[in-house]
Amino acid sequence: MSRLSKRFAELKTQGRGGFIPFLTSCDPDPNTFKKILAGLPEAGADIIEIGVPFTDPAADGPSIQAAGQRALKAGATLKGTLEIIRDFRRTNNDTPIVLMGYFNPIYSMGCETFAKAAAESGVDGLITVDLPPEEEEELRVPVQNAGIDIVRLIAPTTDDKRLPQVLKHASGFIYYVSIAGITGTTSPTIDSIQLAAERLRKHTDLPLAVGFGIRTPELASAVSRTADAAVVGSAVVERVAANLDDNGKALPGLVDDVLHLVKNLADGVRINT
Repeated sequence: MSRLSKRFAELKTQGRGGFIPFLTSCDPDPNTFKKILAGLPEAGADIIEIGVPFTDPAADGPSIQAAGQRALKAGATLKGTLEIIRDFRRTNNDTPIVLMGYFNPIYSMGCETFAKAAAESGVDGLITVDLPPEEEEELRVPVQNAGIDIVRLIAPTTDDKRLPQVLKHASGFIYYVSIAGITGTTSPTIDSIQLAAERLRKHTDLPLAVGFGIRTPELASAVSRTADAAVVGSAVVERVAANLDDNGKALPGLVDDVLHLVKNLADGVRINT
């Protein structure tokens, strides 16, 4: 059983939804990011989503774009991200990690090389934002052969005719993008998420995570009662940004403040049990 399957089974046994924080790799610098990553499980992260910085992040809102720029300036790379995950696995072999990013860095590394390196580092799932199912075989086959789940993004505009193609070869969980547009700009309504969840569960038995626009413990709590997990990204990376000095360097309390926010969000999900 994969780490993702095991974690969602544990959440089901506990009778609650999960909490998935998103952070941009190496934001604001590799050492600070490593400290945040190490503290996420104890702060309440059930699954961790790590964004791989890219120069043209079409799906990312202003906050995550800014995080990506900070990380790239600090020297972030796909290879470096995998090395950080490998280090994390030395002390934590249970918490699933999902990479979210764009195809270009993977293509530059080579799909086979990436799949092997990602599996050896301890990556559990992959979201490739700009790679449609019709064009993904070059990446999907080596990734799945390496035991890494292909996590699908489903948009509000994905209709029932399109869903079977998008869900084909999906594994791990389904990530429902709760708003039409980029991350961190608006928030969804619970009614819209409930309707989407009902529709999607007619097409797949995979767990359902909901993200984009979820910013508060209250909304994360409400989402987790409808879906199997709530994803919070922009609010977390904005907390990183709020703890930088005028030169973009980490202030002394950054790690603790980010983990405090993660704990509040995770506690919001856990009050449903």
